[in-house]
Amino acid sequence: MDEILEILEENARISIEDLARLVKKSKREVEEAIKKYEKKGIIAKYKTIINKGRLKEETPVVALIEVRVTPQKDVGFDNIAQRIYRFSEVKSCYLLSGTYDLLLVVEGKDIQTVARFVSEKLAPLSSVKGTTTHFMLKKYKEDGVIFVKEEKNKRLTITY
Repeated sequence: MDEILEILEENARISIEDLARLVKKSKREVEEAIKKYEKKGIIAKYKTIINKGRLKEETPVVALIEVRVTPQKDVGFDNIAQRIYRFSEVKSCYLLSGTYDLLLVVEGKDIQTVARFVSEKLAPLSSVKGTTTHFMLKKYKEDGVIFVKEEKNKRLTITY
């Protein structure tokens, strides 16, 4: 992967000047490269990772949903995946190998909202053969960012 992309992936807020200095290119070359990546869809979005567990207000319920589907003739999984990922509750959608075909990351205000999504929107789709829902209980790490403080070992040393 291009060095500019690697640096932006780690820190999207880096200034063009600092980025140019790190990759030993002119500011203009870096700006042109970034515009090219954005135009081609290589850079799809700039994102802030928020540790929602530290917010005082209620945080959304997140579920990972494994979905088995029947692929459609001549289009495979793409059409059903597109129909599913267009639901506003679906934050991410991945095609998998193995027992399940799709993995969804779904958010709702509570468990009942996610359950209604599965029972009223997802399961009734004719191509959906089955689902398994896993509710996220605690997030330890996301996109390389560790959310929990690592505690020092509190055990006493045993000496003889």
